[in-house]
Amino acid sequence: MSISTQRFYSIEDLRQHAKKRLPKAVFEFFDGGAEDELTLKQNIEAFKALRFIPKALHDVSKIDYSSKILGSLSNMPCAIAPTGAVGFGWRGGDVAIAKAAAQFNIPYCLSTTATASIEEIANQAPGRHWFQAYILKDKDLFEKLIQRAKDADYEALMITIDLPVGGKRERDYRNDFKIPFQYTVKNCLDFSSRPLWAIAMLVHGVPKLKNLIGLESDNQQSIQLASSVGKNYDPSFDWDRLSQVREKWPKKLIIKGVLNPSDAARLEKMGCDAIVVSNHGGRQLDGAIATMDALPAILDVIQKRIPVYLDGGVRRGSDIVKAIACGADGVLLGRATLFGAIAAGEAGARRALEILEDELIRTMQLCGVKNLSEIDSFLLARLIR
Repeated sequence: MSISTQRFYSIEDLRQHAKKRLPKAVFEFFDGGAEDELTLKQNIEAFKALRFIPKALHDVSKIDYSSKILGSLSNMPCAIAPTGAVGFGWRGGDVAIAKAAAQFNIPYCLSTTATASIEEIANQAPGRHWFQAYILKDKDLFEKLIQRAKDADYEALMITIDLPVGGKRERDYRNDFKIPFQYTVKNCLDFSSRPLWAIAMLVHGVPKLKNLIGLESDNQQSIQLASSVGKNYDPSFDWDRLSQVREKWPKKLIIKGVLNPSDAARLEKMGCDAIVVSNHGGRQLDGAIATMDALPAILDVIQKRIPVYLDGGVRRGSDIVKAIACGADGVLLGRATLFGAIAAGEAGARRALEILEDELIRTMQLCGVKNLSEIDSFLLARLIR
């Protein structure tokens, strides 16, 4: 059933519609964080604690919000962050987000745990593609995934370094939610409460994590997500192993999951091309510092030698302006476009980007800046939290 996405005016509107159409367990898998969800909440609160000090009487009739992301022109200072298992919220959701990203000329990063393969994204959603490789215990599959991304002409490889083990996502425990599904009375009742979603699963089958097919002889128990996320990731992965990845990967290498300034300095010296200040959207270490709070110290050690991007808590175009004003080179959009896709597929993902683009332009105009270079820390005041 198609719906008009024009009636969604904010990312929160898309989130609420996604909540209505999905079973509780599925929605909370996407929406939730680890343990008490302190970090999940603080990512958002860190943006809310910043207030604008707008400049008046500037010509803002024409706004240029284009940016170079990883050296190439992007229509907005944004890229799409990797999000796993999107197809459980909207069948074909990974491709939907990738297509929306291509229409807005911003990079799209595919997750290892996507429900679309590396090749499907390359063939069905031409655009700027990055591949996010989780560090798997199965070293052979890990290397094969990287080679497949190279063969499919992905422009960048992203290594996520904040997932040696999985975070404790208590919503998933309480909802009896795992991928692949393990059916219980509780989650069957939950799934049946959303008959359109449930019928689609029965008719078309449960989506697969296509990049992980073949993992440990395709033992389905070995590739569970949610409450057992991280089970198949390698906690022994260290600086030497990362250095080996850098040596083998000939293109741009992005490191995601950086919060500690000493790690940022070492990554820059190693020859990484960009870092993403990230706490995994509050889904890993609960109590980790909010990304906007971690950003200043990391920028201080990097000193603009490589790009520094940020994710976590971006829900408004004004948040993008705040991140730029604090010194970030751009932001990665995770739940914002995810909520769009699981609310209304490709049209919903596109609507999420339309909303953020409109808010970005409007915020710049109201702040009296006509391009990104005019956005600086003098535009902001910080509240005491």
